[in-house]
Amino acid sequence: MLSASIAGIGYWSDGLPDWAAARAFTTGRALPQEPATRPAPQLLAPNERRRAPPSVLVALEVALAACRDAARDPATLPSVFASTHGDLGIMDYMCETLARAPTEISPTKFHNSVHNAAAGYWTIGSGCMRTTTAISAYRATFAQGLLEAMVQLATDAEAVLLVGYDTSASGLLSTMTRSEGLLGAALVLTRDGAGPRLSAALRDGDAATGSGPLAMRAQANAMAPMLPLFDALAGGGLHAMLPAGPGRSLALDIAHG
Repeated sequence: MLSASIAGIGYWSDGLPDWAAARAFTTGRALPQEPATRPAPQLLAPNERRRAPPSVLVALEVALAACRDAARDPATLPSVFASTHGDLGIMDYMCETLARAPTEISPTKFHNSVHNAAAGYWTIGSGCMRTTTAISAYRATFAQGLLEAMVQLATDAEAVLLVGYDTSASGLLSTMTRSEGLLGAALVLTRDGAGPRLSAALRDGDAATGSGPLAMRAQANAMAPMLPLFDALAGGGLHAMLPAGPGRSLALDIAHG
């Protein structure tokens, strides 16, 4: 069994622009009157924010929020970035343009098409020279990212930043893989310390689809499998199950401090 303390949390989804709003929503309180329609991470200069794709914006927004919540310097943390698809909008643009007029490919969009684009923006923007890892494992993506972060804690890291995020599918790609809206969440995990204590163990069997308020609200996003954990954290739940691969689940026990 692996364990870690949750020192900081960041969250962003359509209509819920931060963790405070997400927690309020789980208790039945009203949504923000004027919710943000697009993340605006202060880590990036205004010109960079305008050029960055939605996947990068949401990943950096929640990553920075988690670091602030944990009172940690982003430059000091190794990181794990978990995304099922990267940026599906850019990938649809790339495929469509290559089929129609390959010489018209935008260099900026090509640069942003790689799966670890958000991790790259993060390390450059924060000045972080620590290890960063980008993970994709379909519905098991967040669970595998969490396992990777906890293994790093169990070996040589004192604290690790974990970021999960996904965007909307569009064009022909949306007929092959489903994802709607924009969703991101981040955790700063520490080996020891204050905050909820998380224990994780792999189990046989498939995890059920989340039925909590956050999971139901963002169920169409590809990163929705992570939301049972955030529903539990928001509502004081003691357990969560995440899909960890075919016929496997990641069982999480939560001790709230």
